[in-house]
Order: sequence, then structure tokens, then C-alpha cells
Amino acid sequence: MAEEARAAVEQILGYRFANPRLLQEALTHRSAAGAGQGSNERLEFLGDRVLGLTISVWLTEHYPREQEGALGRRLAQLVSQPVLAEVAERLGLPALLSVAPGEARAGVRRRASVLADAVEALLGAMFLDGGLDPVQHFVRANFASAMLAAAEPPKDAKTGLQEWGQARGLGLPAYDIVSRDGPSHEPHFVISVRLGETEARGEAGSRRAAEQEAAQALLDQLRRATDGKAKPGPNNK
Repeated sequence: MAEEARAAVEQILGYRFANPRLLQEALTHRSAAGAGQGSNERLEFLGDRVLGLTISVWLTEHYPREQEGALGRRLAQLVSQPVLAEVAERLGLPALLSVAPGEARAGVRRRASVLADAVEALLGAMFLDGGLDPVQHFVRANFASAMLAAAEPPKDAKTGLQEWGQARGLGLPAYDIVSRDGPSHEPHFVISVRLGETEARGEAGSRRAAEQEAAQALLDQLRRATDGKAKPGPNNK
């Protein structure tokens, strides 16, 4: 990575690396690895654990009266793929990832799973380079909006959708695999979910995560429809 490019990335991250190779590795997709440059998979593995620890410490500080179950639901939401991908998009990471030309043309840089992995890899790189302090600074700066968004501990999307359907006599949601592609080490699932007459889809790197994505998309769709019906029209105030 050129010095000018590295400086720009470090400014975005708010951290200057003592070992620039860690930063380059964190931004290298496995499709672009080789010729002495490893992919970000090992750093992603480490960063996943570092993120969990950092968020857990923050949660216990911020919600001193909540018990394990509630804290666990908050933790699961904050380290979820959608939240990580949103952080990546906000930082402009898609343009910074090193990806093989064929994968780039296929839109890999915009996949939520790839972006989430990149954020975790960056956290792993920061931890190896500077310990927990830079990780904590980055997490508290970039996850604050997600952290403070819910006054109550969130429910996972599948549970929320199931409760929505049961409360309205619609039965249980039905999930189906639309497609599964990609290599075994990096699968890509597309899942559909139907509740009553309404359907939505989600995609992710695992079936479970794709089901959660689909459930959240359908919940959002149903809530928007309900809100629209509840709003008074110009002749119905």
C-alpha cells in the first residue's frame, strides 16, 4: 500500500499503524491474496473476538442494571452483519478493499458479509498493532448510534417476526432457500420468508444470518405498511 493511500486510510480510521503490513492485510480479500500478501481471514477471526470483548465491556458500563440475557441480546445485535456492514459503508471501506478483478466485477466489495469481515479484520489488526485502546476508541466512535438506538434490549428478527404473525393470526413465517452459491469457504445464501401474503428476501454468508436478514426485511415492510394504514388521509382527520 502506497504511503499516501495508507495515510488516507489511517485518517479515516483515526489510528496510525506502527506496522503498515497489518493494515494492508486487513484490507485484502482472499481473492486478492498471494505473492507474499495474506488475506484478512486470520485478522477477521481475531477481530471478531476483540469486538465481542470491547462491546461487552461497553455494555456493562452503559447498562449497569441489565442482566445477562438483555446484555446478550444487545451484544448480538451490535456485532451483527448488518451493523458491521453499515459501519463499513459509512467509513468508505468498499473502495479501500483489495479484491481480485473478477470478484470486483461481481460486486464482492458491496457484499455485507465481506464488509463485516473487513471491519473485524481491521479491529484485529489494530489490536495486534496497538492493543485494546485503539480498538475501544474506534468502536465507541463508530458504533455509538447503533448502541444507543434501542431503549429496550432488541429481539432477534426471527423472533420478532414470529410474534408479529402470531399476534395477528397469520401463523408462522415460512423460510425457503432461494439460492446458495460461492465456494465452500465463502458461501452466499439467499433466503425468502413469507408471512401471510407478504414476502421478503435476505442474503448473507450463512443460512442463519440470511434468515435473520430476510426476517428483518419483512418486519420492516410490514411495519411500514401498518404505519401507512394508520396515518389519517386528507379527508379522514
